[in-house]
Amino acid sequence: MNTAIASAMVDYPIGDLIAERVRAMGVRPIYKRFVHDGVTGPNMATVYSDRGLGVRAPVVFYNRCNEAAARLAPGDFDWDALFSSGVRWFHSGGIFASLSQTTGPLILEAMQAAKKAGAVTSFDLNYREKLWSIWGGSDKAREVIGQIVSYADVLVGNEEDLQKALGIRGPEVKAASALDPAVFLAMIDEVMAKFPNVKVVATTLREVHSTHRHTWSAVAWIDGGQVHAPTCELDVLDRVGGGDGFASGFIYGLLSGATPEVAVRLGWAHGALLTTTPGDTSMVTLEQVRAFAQGGSARIQR
Repeated sequence: MNTAIASAMVDYPIGDLIAERVRAMGVRPIYKRFVHDGVTGPNMATVYSDRGLGVRAPVVFYNRCNEAAARLAPGDFDWDALFSSGVRWFHSGGIFASLSQTTGPLILEAMQAAKKAGAVTSFDLNYREKLWSIWGGSDKAREVIGQIVSYADVLVGNEEDLQKALGIRGPEVKAASALDPAVFLAMIDEVMAKFPNVKVVATTLREVHSTHRHTWSAVAWIDGGQVHAPTCELDVLDRVGGGDGFASGFIYGLLSGATPEVAVRLGWAHGALLTTTPGDTSMVTLEQVRAFAQGGSARIQR
């Protein structure tokens, strides 16, 4: 599947390393380039993660000082030219929206161009309190993300994301466990009342027994129907990125013409497998994802 990324790139060794990894994964780079001044930047962001162990929870620490991506603004990319090549899907998320006062409007500009070109648009709410607290807080987050979501066809996010990023009220429904989708599904009516353009809302379901032992599932609301993934027990190496793994696998399924049930299973399987490798980017193959989605096991493959 042909993919591309539009982002910032700094011409210095760390940028070179990231650019090489993007090329190695077969992703087409579309960059606005910045020159590092040799001392203060601008920089490529660094995210440190302590994976935790047992009862010690994982901790994520951001070093986004003078981040190049935060300087991106409307007008930096020729969206009409990019979408004229037949782009079928555009995706962005709440982390990029939170970086500065210009990144949210840039996503909005891209969403509008994508809709004009007939592409499907998706947005991962990914509410991060640490990032929004630097400027504007939760009120600004709801304002910015609400404008973006008004152009989205597909949303990814759990009930906390819906509440904090979109201002959707939590229902009176009590969840039997972290794997019970009742609370999430009970919020869909209000999502639709506020954003009637949205056709799909999906999320992962995770019950954490210890840092490295989770129970994992997923659920999606698709055009009025509910689709549930299986439930499995995970031995987790690194939990960071599991949600992104679900989103990308789910979107891949929808783009490739899979049924809603198969698309949810692909997202569920990819997210699960991603937690078994270090870092928050995928190291698994499509064949591995399909095999697990179809009921594969950890039996050795020879």
